[in-house]
Amino acid sequence: MSAGTRSRAAGIVRDLVAEHGETFAHEAGIPLKDTPQPLYRLLVLAVLLSARIRGSVAVAAARELSEAGLRDPRRMAAAGWQRRVDALGRGGYRRYDERTATQLGEGAELVQERWGGDLRRLHREAGGDVAALRDLLQEVPGLGPAGADIFLREAQAVWTDIAPYLDAKALSGAERLGLPEDPERLASVAGDTDPAALAAALVRAALDKKVAESVR
Repeated sequence: MSAGTRSRAAGIVRDLVAEHGETFAHEAGIPLKDTPQPLYRLLVLAVLLSARIRGSVAVAAARELSEAGLRDPRRMAAAGWQRRVDALGRGGYRRYDERTATQLGEGAELVQERWGGDLRRLHREAGGDVAALRDLLQEVPGLGPAGADIFLREAQAVWTDIAPYLDAKALSGAERLGLPEDPERLASVAGDTDPAALAAALVRAALDKKVAESVR
């Protein structure tokens, strides 16, 4: 990559992240830290985003669950199915509310029983293997490959050992923008840019060509 091409790419990354780099966690009011509660709230958000539903609705539902006090797996499991359904409904998450309420309950029990309510233990169980980490996440009810990718794109802000985590969706955004499609090369161009914000912005570019047009 010539100096001129690299400079242009760095400029695109800078503008893209400045305009479109808000993460789902930030939208949902999750102050992401490498501690049990924020990580669990991110997991719940990833489950909600996994359904075929607008991202804004999933974010609103995550906020409602949080405001209902369901911020950790113990409280989520103890809340009962109807309370979870009601919170999802207040967030507008109605089409999948009953199934998702069940999945959230089952997932909370799994996180409690297998990892003691602390997803940092899941992180350690993977032993630095990102593929293993992705597989472990998919054991959570309602969290398939796309949901695991959502979680990891955002968690890399605090689990820095997995960065840069740029999945196929993020890299398709890079392709649309004419940026390097190799994660390491793209991270090199991005410099000290928050990798989670970069991934979020690239996904928006992949989903909406107007985003790409606005920064090219």
